[in-house]
Amino acid sequence: MIVGFDYGSANCSVGIWENEQVKLLPLSVDSNYLPSTLYAMDRELIAEAVYAGLPDKLKAEYSHLRSSQLMRAKQIRHELDLLTDEQVVFVGQSAIEAYLEMPEEGFYVRSPKSFLGATGLRPEQVALFEDIVTLMMMHVKQLLDQQLIAKGLPCATHAMIGRPVNFQGIGGEQSNQQAEAILTLAAKRAGFSDVGFLFEPLAAGMDFESTLVDAANVLVVDVGGGTTDCSLVKMGPDLMVAGQRDKDCLGHSGQRIGGNDLDIALAMQGFMPSFGSGSKMLDGKPMPSNLFWNAVAVNDISAQRDFYQLASKKLIEVLIKESQTPHMINRLLILQQNQMSFQLVRQAELAKIALTQAPQHQTYLDFIEDDFSVEVSAKQFEQAITPSLDKVSQLMQQAMTCVDIDGKRFNSPDIVYITGGTARSPAIYNQIANVYPDAKVVVGDHFGSVTAGLTRWAQQYFKVT
Repeated sequence: MIVGFDYGSANCSVGIWENEQVKLLPLSVDSNYLPSTLYAMDRELIAEAVYAGLPDKLKAEYSHLRSSQLMRAKQIRHELDLLTDEQVVFVGQSAIEAYLEMPEEGFYVRSPKSFLGATGLRPEQVALFEDIVTLMMMHVKQLLDQQLIAKGLPCATHAMIGRPVNFQGIGGEQSNQQAEAILTLAAKRAGFSDVGFLFEPLAAGMDFESTLVDAANVLVVDVGGGTTDCSLVKMGPDLMVAGQRDKDCLGHSGQRIGGNDLDIALAMQGFMPSFGSGSKMLDGKPMPSNLFWNAVAVNDISAQRDFYQLASKKLIEVLIKESQTPHMINRLLILQQNQMSFQLVRQAELAKIALTQAPQHQTYLDFIEDDFSVEVSAKQFEQAITPSLDKVSQLMQQAMTCVDIDGKRFNSPDIVYITGGTARSPAIYNQIANVYPDAKVVVGDHFGSVTAGLTRWAQQYFKVT
């Protein structure tokens, strides 16, 4: 069975081709989307869970590669007094719930896709991300196959996976190759026999193309959870049946700017002042800003590692004694000691969503201290994300710096097609719409368009290769 698989920074989704149309299959209760999160009582237990889910033919090789992790997993189960069959690793919504219940005790990762192209990863870190992605894909494939079997269909064997134009801008093509290699290995270990990749903005554009009656040059702007990707694509009903679309893809751009970055920006500007950011010390000097940034930079491995080190705890304790507002810095200490950065940024994400409908939002942070809340406004959100919005505009313009077959440059697209969950924000929509005011602006399915396009393209790709 051929499927489209959007392994997204915020959510995962899968689609099949049924009755000549795309059908997304549910991956959560009452939802077609699975949150891209994982929680383990200990990180070594992740390898154990992967091993348990592997087909027998792959277990020997994997056991050799992860022998030390598997040995430590046995020790950890004994130390934590865990039963052999007790669930210790959780994916999706159950991972979020487990983390909120035990934030300081386990290992939690949100949006692992954001890290796959990171530069400077050590071999053991690459291995960890291979296991995280494998376990998440195993979970998705199990849910997928159960539904396919119930429909009397064969299990999924071929997957067209979406990928950003650039996983991580500073790493260039080497980062892209590293991320694709991780995704490919994970998909194969999860049980897919064949895997293909397609730029996410192209996938979103292919879904939109099915609605066109005339040819058009379409600038697809996909603002996702981890990246923003733009593609200028020549589209039309006569082009949909082509087996290869390389010549129709006129320009691409992409960078790691997405919903996660906007959440972090809002947490920094909207929440961190209540934790002491911008406050003064007794001698009148400002608080060190880097400490507060590390507290919310949940998509930066080194920043989070620094924040949770003992040295940061000791520094915060010193700052409490030397601060003009020690009660605020004490909140930062609680955040650090209980490893609540993800919880805090999650509240920023919920505030961002709420601000799409209201000018203000009251965010309750009583997991830090009783009756503690912070009000944020839509204007404050716009100010916080202005640097990111400027980068989105630059990416749109970068994708347009291409020439057509006659050697002429494009001044403006015919249509700007906006997709991606983050683009729901009015502030982001207005920024995108104003870059090319003469173009028609179309808003697509914020969450399902990439999966739908991947599913459409998969039907042609795997039949001709």
